[in-house]
Amino acid sequence: MATITCELFHGFKRFHCVGFYRNVGSNIRKIGPYQGGHGCLVIPFNRGVCGACARTSETQLVPDFDAFPDHIACASSTRSEIVLPVISKEELIAVLDIDSDYPDAFTNEDQKALEEILAKSLD
Repeated sequence: MATITCELFHGFKRFHCVGFYRNVGSNIRKIGPYQGGHGCLVIPFNRGVCGACARTSETQLVPDFDAFPDHIACASSTRSEIVLPVISKEELIAVLDIDSDYPDAFTNEDQKALEEILAKSLD
């Protein structure tokens, strides 16, 4: 997780915060390895983009962060976000959260590539 966050953060200028929120039970996630500005330390499953990803186990691609219902602004500069589930042995172990200060910063191609990176890292 630390290597993935480092490589993504330093490899893409539009990625302003990259981090994992680990599933620690009790319907909460705690910050894991991350790079960039300050992230939220704890996020409940029932809140925000990370929560939607955790509840559905589906990637959340959010071109306009402010338009997402019940978003959690860990940084006031965030304009778009992508959050991907990290699933091992059919269990959600974390979500990968990537924020950008630019609107509509993530594409379907980004989603596909990030999903492939996560799948290969769990092999």
